[in-house]
Amino acid sequence: MPLDPAGLGVVSDPRPVSWTAKDCAIYALGVGAGVEELAFTTGNTKDSPARMLPTMPVVLGADMGVLKALGGVDWVGVLHVEQGVELLAPLAVAGTGSARTRITQLWDKEKAAVVVTETEVRDETDTALFRTRCSLFVKGAGGWGGERGPSGGDDDPTDKPDDTVTYVTRGDQALLYRLSGDRNPLHSDPAFAARAGFPRPILHGLCTFGFAGRAVLHAAAGGDPERVRSFAARFAAVVFPGDTLHIDLWQNGSEVRFCARREDGTVVLSQGRASIAP
Repeated sequence: MPLDPAGLGVVSDPRPVSWTAKDCAIYALGVGAGVEELAFTTGNTKDSPARMLPTMPVVLGADMGVLKALGGVDWVGVLHVEQGVELLAPLAVAGTGSARTRITQLWDKEKAAVVVTETEVRDETDTALFRTRCSLFVKGAGGWGGERGPSGGDDDPTDKPDDTVTYVTRGDQALLYRLSGDRNPLHSDPAFAARAGFPRPILHGLCTFGFAGRAVLHAAAGGDPERVRSFAARFAAVVFPGDTLHIDLWQNGSEVRFCARREDGTVVLSQGRASIAP
């Protein structure tokens, strides 16, 4: 059924958000950080005060219940196609805030729809801490006669990257990542994954996103999360736990372009962009 365009612009009720140093460490382990990144994986290491990875806000605060304003969404036909995060203030490893999610864009692709939501989290002084942006492709939900909207996007650079960072994901990577909140059985249950057409559970797209975030953090921002001001990418293909990821980076001043690919060359994250402060 087509989505109801009257839902465009609807904002969710405020919802409380909180996180702890333990949450930050669990997230960091879920996206592959380990003994070489103790500031992110422990809270009591000498000369390494605890820090939050700059991609962690993607697991904090988003309220997809706001999509009910569109008449409801059949999640069987939903693909997460893009994700972004803006860091608006330094983030402590423990904090609280209030989150509101807004439906900011709605495009009619005739046989499908694209829904874009934006979540902003503010602290008790009403200071904006971070903003996340999520783009969803909803099969079978177009056809209401709305604008088609943009398509495609910038191609990834084709020249030799300035740097390539390689990570090997763990066989149990998805089981670690799901501890940060996404318990979709597609990433853990072999029978469920088989019904979805996959030979085994796949890695969360946002887990791959986090791996790429670590590459940008260390290769372009000197390991300082406060220098990462924004980070965004498009999900292009699936990753399986145990896959090797190569993250190619091109840096031009404060802007970093990046993409992530599997060992066989398949691009799994495309159109990556990050903004790095001096």
